[in-house]
Amino acid sequence: MPLSPRVPDIRALELLLAVARLGSVGRAAAELGVSQPAASARIRGMERQLGVGLLERSPRGSRPTEAGLLVVEWARSVVEAAQALDAGIDALRGRRDARLVVVASLTVAEYLMPGWLLALNRVSPETAVTLRTANSADVAAHVLAGDADLGFVEGPGAPAGLAGAVVASDRLVVVVAPEHPWARRRAPLTPAELAATPLVLREHGSGTRDVLDQALAPYGGTAPPRLELASSTALKAAAMTGAGPVCLSELAVVEELSTRRLVEVRVEGLDLQRPLRAVWPVGRRPAGPARLLLGLTREPARPG
Repeated sequence: MPLSPRVPDIRALELLLAVARLGSVGRAAAELGVSQPAASARIRGMERQLGVGLLERSPRGSRPTEAGLLVVEWARSVVEAAQALDAGIDALRGRRDARLVVVASLTVAEYLMPGWLLALNRVSPETAVTLRTANSADVAAHVLAGDADLGFVEGPGAPAGLAGAVVASDRLVVVVAPEHPWARRRAPLTPAELAATPLVLREHGSGTRDVLDQALAPYGGTAPPRLELASSTALKAAAMTGAGPVCLSELAVVEELSTRRLVEVRVEGLDLQRPLRAVWPVGRRPAGPARLLLGLTREPARPG
């Protein structure tokens, strides 16, 4: 059954116990971190609520009335139970705050997250991190469903229902094997040429595909792909074996470009820059380890 409106709140009962123990409203107020006028008002409010006097006040201090002694006895078990509840909640929060579940797009997970997680381990070694990977659309779905504390996506904006902050930037590049005819081109590709060419692409729902589709939309959109693959590693392998031109993150091909296993093909007048964004549900700012990780993404990485 619901509690009667005559039942005082826990803080008022806690104050009454402190007055009974210390013999003074002023000393009880100081111990609990409230002003004496506020403490006196709280006691008077409780007396009105119960309909009985609880304290006898004198120049020497305050002591419980006969009715007040009864209320003190009853209140003691109530406050002790509340303190046990408070300690239990702290323990639960401590266990929760020692865990962090992150879901990130493949580019972020593979090329940026390792450095960020090393930095997190330096400042919070007790935090156990679970990192999951998905394309940007699935990252958004996991974060909205509450399956992750923080998400990282690629693309021009935060997905619907999510707030976010840009934590890094990236550029898509078109790459081919050294034997491909485009590797020997002197003039850059035009956006129309790129749009008309069947490419090896990431799947729909990936941030890479979304950015390319938007960039080529004014030129008729992307041609039907030669292949659709679900990872940067697979895209690079396809390009190096001559399957066709590939568009993927510059972060993913730094080594292959430097060793000439792949060649970048310039595209004139096409903006393929994209932000990389941390995301969380609207109205729920990251807290605990998620907030700490978010801060670390904005700091320069240090050598391991």
